Amino acid sequence: MKNSRSYLAQTIGAILCGGAASLALSNVAIAQDDAAAQQQDKSLEKIAVVGTRAAPRSIGDSPVPVDIIGGDEFENQGSTDMISMLQTVVPSLNVNEQPINDASTLVRPANLRGLASDHTLILVNGKRRHRSAVITFLGGGLSDGAQGPDISVIPAVALKQVEVLRDGAAAQYGSDAIAGVVNFVLDDSDTGGTFEARYGSYYEGDGDTWQFSGNVGLPLTKSGFANLSMEYKEAEPTSRSVQRDDAAGLVAGGNVFVADPAQVWGNPEFKYDFKFFGNFGLDLGDDKEAYMFVNWAEREVEGGFYYRNPHTRGGVYNGGIEAADIDGDGNIDEDEGYQLLLVGDLTGDMSGNCPTDIRTGDNVLLNPRYQAEVANNPDCWSFNEMFPGGFTPKFGGTIVDHSIVMGTRGELDNEWNYDVSMSMGSNTVDYFIRNTINPSLGPDSPNEFKPGKYIQEEKSFNLDFSKFFEASNVNVAAGMEVRYESFEAIAGDAKSYEVGPLASQGFGIGSNGFPGLSAKFQGKDSRNSKAFYLDTEWAATDDLLFGAAIRYEDFSDFGNTTKGKFSARYQVSDTLALRGAYATGFKAPTIGQSTVRNVTTAFSPSGLIDRATLPPTDPISIQKGATPLQPEESTSMSFGFVAEFENGLFVTVDYFDIDVDDRISTTSGISLTQADIDALLAQGVTDASSFSEVSFFTNDFSTNTKGVDVVANYSMDMLGGETMFQLAYNWTKTEVTDVKMFEVNGDMVSNISADRIHMIEDNLPPVRYSITANHTNGDWRVLARMSYFGSIFEDHLDSGLPIPQVGSEVTVDAEVAYNFSDNMSVVVGAKNLLDNTPDENTLWDTEVAGAKYPVTSPIGINGGFYYVRGIYTF
Repeated sequence: MKNSRSYLAQTIGAILCGGAASLALSNVAIAQDDAAAQQQDKSLEKIAVVGTRAAPRSIGDSPVPVDIIGGDEFENQGSTDMISMLQTVVPSLNVNEQPINDASTLVRPANLRGLASDHTLILVNGKRRHRSAVITFLGGGLSDGAQGPDISVIPAVALKQVEVLRDGAAAQYGSDAIAGVVNFVLDDSDTGGTFEARYGSYYEGDGDTWQFSGNVGLPLTKSGFANLSMEYKEAEPTSRSVQRDDAAGLVAGGNVFVADPAQVWGNPEFKYDFKFFGNFGLDLGDDKEAYMFVNWAEREVEGGFYYRNPHTRGGVYNGGIEAADIDGDGNIDEDEGYQLLLVGDLTGDMSGNCPTDIRTGDNVLLNPRYQAEVANNPDCWSFNEMFPGGFTPKFGGTIVDHSIVMGTRGELDNEWNYDVSMSMGSNTVDYFIRNTINPSLGPDSPNEFKPGKYIQEEKSFNLDFSKFFEASNVNVAAGMEVRYESFEAIAGDAKSYEVGPLASQGFGIGSNGFPGLSAKFQGKDSRNSKAFYLDTEWAATDDLLFGAAIRYEDFSDFGNTTKGKFSARYQVSDTLALRGAYATGFKAPTIGQSTVRNVTTAFSPSGLIDRATLPPTDPISIQKGATPLQPEESTSMSFGFVAEFENGLFVTVDYFDIDVDDRISTTSGISLTQADIDALLAQGVTDASSFSEVSFFTNDFSTNTKGVDVVANYSMDMLGGETMFQLAYNWTKTEVTDVKMFEVNGDMVSNISADRIHMIEDNLPPVRYSITANHTNGDWRVLARMSYFGSIFEDHLDSGLPIPQVGSEVTVDAEVAYNFSDNMSVVVGAKNLLDNTPDENTLWDTEVAGAKYPVTSPIGINGGFYYVRGIYTF
């Protein structure tokens, strides 16, 4: 299968490169002139489509804050993934590394204006992008349970520009647009192209990254274009770890099988990452056109998991505690005593008389009883025979994403503009876990599993009309949208969830770390929705603009909602304009959030535990207080000003205040007592003994988020060339204003912990800003960027082990580019040039899991990254 993927990637790449080469040879002079003209046009392009259904307007004329990011701004930085690129240039967008965080490692959540990753609506060419099948079960508190689109499948080389609307827009675009909207505008050039090769590595000598990308514009008959883009990347993993104290203790006790480090904190490995986008347009004449854009992407990502101690891992090695007065105080406290080894009887009738009282000591491998009664006894079994030094699972997945959007737009005889389109999109994640076992299968357990697959599919039909009434200076837009979406869970291989013969002896069930989805729980769930909207803008005078929108949406699974928005802009003088907006919004619960089942490994104060995420309709969830999911509701307000001075200085300052009620999230882990487990087993829930805690999706809490965004641009002649300065500043503060109470066994309880609330409020930097200077002089270009990140709180390992203050940090990025010719340039640069890292952990480094640095630090944990890029344009 991998060979076929590689062949497909090579074939598409060869088609693109071959097309580019033939075009260059046949029409190189014209292409160079056209490409140069288009590049100049791009650098001047500051026209936005997002945020308005009237004629596109400049960002200074918009009544709400919109950032326009040109394709060259993405190219001028060291990041290779779209999320990190956006974070560099959008003031209120934050993203953390996810070194060990289950599905979050595969699709990293990004947070706009301090809200969850699925509170931002993603568009491509103005059309809604489908969601990822990945649900971030562990999303760092703020994005726990979020399910948003996977924007990392969009290659930077395919973009003309990106429009970021930093304002609530659910009344205009529908569900999810609570924090704002990001619209990726694809390149529509019909000539010229570019090819880039990039290599980079971290200062530590790991994380080597190779990336190749290309774009070519071709004519489509005499009146259209075909713009094709491709990107391929491979990246090695990184490690910023120290040896855990428990692993070091095993080594000191003589266990030579323990890896160093036993657990790795760092970037995952990208075994391959291929992306393709095609953008097509055709002029039909008479002010009409047809359009289509498609994408196909596939990547395989593998990351690390938590270390399984060969003495204490529950369900694998841990045989319980032999009560004893270890501390000599005359009392035997809870869990005080000698650690025992879990030993299984392989005879089938328990005739092996296997020992249950072997003390592990410092190294059970050296215990004579272990050697005689287990290791050399065919009737008895311990996983120390298979993994004598313990084991650390490798978790990952293969993600496939594809979509097609096609439509036509134009002007009718009555001067009404129309746009009719259809879209289909799909995202599939096929999980795998390696270097692990299904403990209940004993020595017959494989070490690699496919625990299941999730598929998100969406289809939509859109019909939009608009007309500008010149006599009254009013633009009216109206339309409808019909959507279908489904979420399908496909069972893993049987060994990943099989209840083996050792299950009744205390051994865990399912692939350890990520148990497989059972066949009885697989299935496909879907829903339909329809929406109608009315959107108007009125230019009351040359200086005063009003906007109003209302949208009605009806969902087949939970009902309907109506939302509205009002905005205004007033030009006070030639240099100053005031603007503001008030909106109500919503986010519908996803099908995945309503139906998914999953088991993840998480830390708790007592150590590693298996936490099951269940649907809110599951009997266990209902017993613990779950209720059917309802939409999140929001109200948002923003106001600010735009200043454009004669000397070229451009400044926007915007304040925002967003209330979100009934936020959908996974609950904090809820313990299952032995009585709970026994009752479930009696009901036929055979895997109930495999997890210690349960969690479920619920409308759990409400928040208020407020902040200020400042964006400034200025260019000037200096040092014989031109220098462009950019400032992006954000201050954001989130407060949990209400926590929902649930009735459980007659008691009112909350399902969100104090540490989780602390993470939601303080895990993102309260202040973040960057200052960029980009100097061009002849064939030379020099860029420098300084970024500041305020201090955060980290609930280390999600286990109630807080780091009260992860210190504020400053990073510096720099790159130097030189044009050897009109076609060829080379760029050398460094991201985090000064190799800054967070303050080292001193409290919870070796004691828990070997994390050298706070793992959610906004500057990451890997330090400096250098790179070189070779760029050929034609």
